Amino acid sequence: MAELLDPELDKILEGTSRSFYLSLGKLPSKIRSQVGLLYLLARTSDTIADSERGSTTDRLVWLRQYGDFVQGSEESLPDLSELAAIQRNPAEGRLLEVVESSVAFVNRFSEEDQRRIKSCLETIIGGQTLDLERFGNASSDNMVSLQDDSELDDYAYRVAGSVGEFWTSVSLGHLFKLGEEDERRMYELAVRFGKALQMINILRDIPEDLAMGRCYIPAQALSDIDLAPTDLLEPANMDNFRPLYSRYLDLTADHLEGAIEYIEMLPHSQFRLRGACMLPVLIGYRTLERLSEGNVLNQDERIKISRDEIKDVLKRVAMAVPFPGSGSKLLNKARIAVRS
Repeated sequence: MAELLDPELDKILEGTSRSFYLSLGKLPSKIRSQVGLLYLLARTSDTIADSERGSTTDRLVWLRQYGDFVQGSEESLPDLSELAAIQRNPAEGRLLEVVESSVAFVNRFSEEDQRRIKSCLETIIGGQTLDLERFGNASSDNMVSLQDDSELDDYAYRVAGSVGEFWTSVSLGHLFKLGEEDERRMYELAVRFGKALQMINILRDIPEDLAMGRCYIPAQALSDIDLAPTDLLEPANMDNFRPLYSRYLDLTADHLEGAIEYIEMLPHSQFRLRGACMLPVLIGYRTLERLSEGNVLNQDERIKISRDEIKDVLKRVAMAVPFPGSGSKLLNKARIAVRS
């Protein structure tokens, strides 16, 4: 029988995830709690890493202690009460307050699911640690950038591609089986799926990250078009930046095509799982379409998909997944709209 998150954790999950919570609600009950708990644990570490209080050294120590506590190699958690008190999002504050209960919930799952959760979280925290070390001294007066595309790809894998692997592992463990070759291919596509969603976040959030002194667009790639990270602070430089930006949009679209192939590999009988995967892909395509049209360097033009649009996507997914071929048509229509 599936282990359900208790109402308190589920409420926090809804308050901290929003769009992800929509996909989570579509998941089969056999894997919903595992995926939901991993999200909560990863959101906890992310909140620690991005806290406005505490030096970089302090936050690295708290992050390490938290990660070790989840893995069982640390006997106690760091005191996160001050961090909880300053969170702008009340749900995130509550998340830090109940961290011990969240971690304890891991033990309610099978040993294999515990291994899956802990392994993925370890990879995510590794990415968050590298990010904190890299940008620890970044500020509006001290711009810090990734160096090259390999660093960008590594970051996208650690914080999102690894989640695709986890999602696939728990699905194969509880919902369906594949042959060895198909399973290997599905894991490859799962990584691309996760990277696609993370790249969308990176490309959409450039102004907000730059305001904190963080540039996820690699300095080497910018140098190749005679730009520096600080040049991205000026919206008027969008025309010069666009060729490189378009290259990253194309890379993201390529990864999304991998996500479509991933969905096509899911058994049609797993229509709830297919729906949960289709939702972020369709929203991702709509976001890419907007990103390709606007000036992403202008903070006043932040790209955002409206609630009404999300409701429309939810409706389309609900109508498509029960019928063979309908989901594929919906995904391909979205793909063509971006590629045209």
